[in-house]
Amino acid sequence: MGSEGSAGVVVDYPDRPPTVRFQTRINMSCVNQETGMVEPSLFPMLGNWQREHTMQDILIGLKKEMSAPQNRRLHQPHDGNEDQRVEQKGLSLRCVIM
Repeated sequence: MGSEGSAGVVVDYPDRPPTVRFQTRINMSCVNQETGMVEPSLFPMLGNWQREHTMQDILIGLKKEMSAPQNRRLHQPHDGNEDQRVEQKGLSLRCVIM
């Protein structure tokens, strides 16, 4: 996908959507620039979650969102440790879906 991210599975998954967070900085219209979280209200697949959606569907949707004209025009942060999000324990991370 290019930028690294993560997805975290909530207790009620797949009845409720996972949380998605980019661990490396990315400038996208559906991503909170401070936290790296994909905002469900700005990413329809999460905002209108259906039990049939899969993690793969989310990744494909994010890839399409990255390619959308409104996101392709956005300036992206430079790569490197100084631009990576740092957890409270000081570990540099990438991206996770929870």
